Amino acid sequence: MINNTIRYIAVDDNALDLLAVTEYAKQFNFLHCLGNFSNPGDGFTALQDLKPDLVFLDIEMPGMSGMDVLRALKKDAPMAVFITSHPEYALEGFELSALDYILKPLTQERFGQTIVRVQEFHDTRQRAEAYQVHFEQESLSVKEGYNHIRILQNDIVYLEAMQDYTKIVTSAKNYMTLTPLSGFMERLPASRFVRIHRSYAVSLSKVREIRNGEIIGDNFTLPVGKTYRPAVSQLKF
Repeated sequence: MINNTIRYIAVDDNALDLLAVTEYAKQFNFLHCLGNFSNPGDGFTALQDLKPDLVFLDIEMPGMSGMDVLRALKKDAPMAVFITSHPEYALEGFELSALDYILKPLTQERFGQTIVRVQEFHDTRQRAEAYQVHFEQESLSVKEGYNHIRILQNDIVYLEAMQDYTKIVTSAKNYMTLTPLSGFMERLPASRFVRIHRSYAVSLSKVREIRNGEIIGDNFTLPVGKTYRPAVSQLKF
């Protein structure tokens, strides 16, 4: 499930510039303001405590610059947009992975262009996170909506490669993950799972027989790729 809401805060020592961000943001119903801060120290604390999806940052502020704020957050930094009167910091801003760099005075049109970019990045990242898989000793954990689903390795029937994704097939339900099939084969025990095709890997415990170049189990039949046939022919079930 993709959550379209983008939670943001704005940090700028100029009250009128803060007001402009707030007013322009109201035109986009998926933007939700968590707070505006004229003191960069307060803004930094809010970023740590509230963990917004997005921050609008001025650069030159007393005590702590917007660049300093982003550097201090390191890997915990949200999406960031600099709004500043200083074009000379643009390169440094993008080196800090800022999504955009807007020169004041801020306009509705320029703000709207930035929000399109922010929304596209947010949606792309959410789709990737929604399909993450975490490997554990006897199970996998996949994200489904807001929940993490634990799948026992014993419950997996087979895995199917679908471009950059892998479908996990169990007798009860299927799950999509943004992990290539090769990633699964590197992490799952070779004594329990075997690659039989460019697009398939199967749980050995779910196989009943090999016949006519196919792997057959309860309620499934999978092809064996030519390059995998010598290895598969040596398997015993």
